[in-house]
Order: sequence, then C-alpha cells, then structure tokens
Amino acid sequence: MKSMDEQILRTAKEIVVKFIEMGRLSPASVHESFRDVHSTISETVRDSVEKASAKEE
Repeated sequence: MKSMDEQILRTAKEIVVKFIEMGRLSPASVHESFRDVHSTISETVRDSVEKASAKEE
C-alpha cells in the first residue's frame, strides 16, 4: 500500500508542476490545488483497485 501512496503523491506532484509550467496554475495557489489534484487521483486509483478486487472474487 505504501508504494501506491508514493505513486499517487508523485503523480499529483507531476501534474501540478505541469500546470505551473503551462501557466494554468499560479505558484501562490499550489497548496489549494495540490490537495484537489491529490484527492482526485487518490479516489480514482482506490476506486479502480476496489473494482478490480471485486471482479477477482
């Protein structure tokens, strides 16, 4: 599970950095946007894992 959390965190970081590079996100608002991006990715991944587990059973 730790590996999944690390991958989610790394992915959220990469997305936020890309948004900053593209000018879609201001560095001043990173703390708010990072939470949103991280929670969206986390929910999506965890839902996907749950669905995959349910299909295996």
